[in-house]
Amino acid sequence: MFSITEKATQKRAKLHNKRLVLKVIYEQGPVSRADIARTTHLARTTVSNVVSSLLAEEMVEEVGQRLLERGKPATLIRVVDDSRQIIGIDLGGRAFRGVVSDLRGNILHRQNLPVAHHQGDEALQQVYRLIDGLTAQATRPLLGIGVGVPGLVDAEKGQVRQSGRLNWRDFPLRQLLSQRYHLPIHIVNDSHVAAFGEYTFGNGRDVANLVVITAGMGISAGVVLGGQLHFGDSFGAGEIGHIRVVTGPEARLCSCGNRGCLETVVNERVLVEQAREIARRNPHSLLHQFIEDTDAPLDIDVVSRAFAAGDSELQMLIAQMGRRLGYAVAAIAGILNVERIVVAGSMARFGDPLLAAMQQELQASLHPMLAHRTQIRLSSLGEDIVMKGAVAIVLSAEMGLV
Repeated sequence: MFSITEKATQKRAKLHNKRLVLKVIYEQGPVSRADIARTTHLARTTVSNVVSSLLAEEMVEEVGQRLLERGKPATLIRVVDDSRQIIGIDLGGRAFRGVVSDLRGNILHRQNLPVAHHQGDEALQQVYRLIDGLTAQATRPLLGIGVGVPGLVDAEKGQVRQSGRLNWRDFPLRQLLSQRYHLPIHIVNDSHVAAFGEYTFGNGRDVANLVVITAGMGISAGVVLGGQLHFGDSFGAGEIGHIRVVTGPEARLCSCGNRGCLETVVNERVLVEQAREIARRNPHSLLHQFIEDTDAPLDIDVVSRAFAAGDSELQMLIAQMGRRLGYAVAAIAGILNVERIVVAGSMARFGDPLLAAMQQELQASLHPMLAHRTQIRLSSLGEDIVMKGAVAIVLSAEMGLV
């Protein structure tokens, strides 16, 4: 008779083998059982048993045969991409946004809910409404829910330690969502999630190390080292938005309580505020004329259109913000020697001019050899980066697929 310890060991071994086989099929499929055995170094009987189990669960399917020089043709197997679905949530923008995705990160359904000034319990109720709507749209079993949250997040405990934007402090979000939805729940800082999304589905797929700077309503960074998210010794890695970059009387009060933080001079709100001042002060500016012509409220969309139309003061403002971001990139590149830096968030819409200013400051602030090797790119995932990252977190944690 097996002891409890032996049974637990067998269970872990079976789970390990299942994940190993599924990962090979996911990455290499269509693939034969013999190919899987060669890749994994598992016995053919073990592979056959695991594949049979996956077929019964409808997670994989047989898709024809490959002729061999000798013997019977090999039956090929691939993952059924929508055999399981995943919910990815982004709570860091101007709206709460969510998607239902398949196992490849392909978005099947979307839903957005306005945030307005929801904080505390009101924000939680809005999160419930968003997830309720997404679970109703799921057409296959749900693998789990991933949530990107702005602020300091203890991913291991699933606890939001502090989110000024949502007015959550020591908030047990994973516990609350687990009790309501009875699914695996993963709560991670939105910038960390964004980095893992870019690493899995975007401009980080060909590198082992990656930094993603999310510049939108706030400024922060996510770090992937050796294919793993780096949270720091606790959970605060990447909080570059609260590094002081301005001193003296011009240093503005930050939401963290300090003055002169990077986030007080580079973010979407500051940009819109300064654009509003440009339009008020200079009635001959393209920005002012653009607002009058379109009769639209001044927001980031209007600012980006006026910038694209050639407003000179906006161009100087974006260049200044780019240089300040470049200073932060130089510090990151100098400390970590990560050669791929990706810019995401609403500020990324200012494209090459923003990157050129960042690169200019990088060249001026970093050892020339390191600066030459450091690439700054725009995210390829756009506004979906956090939601796709949340999907990738679930795929990694629940199935080991990425």
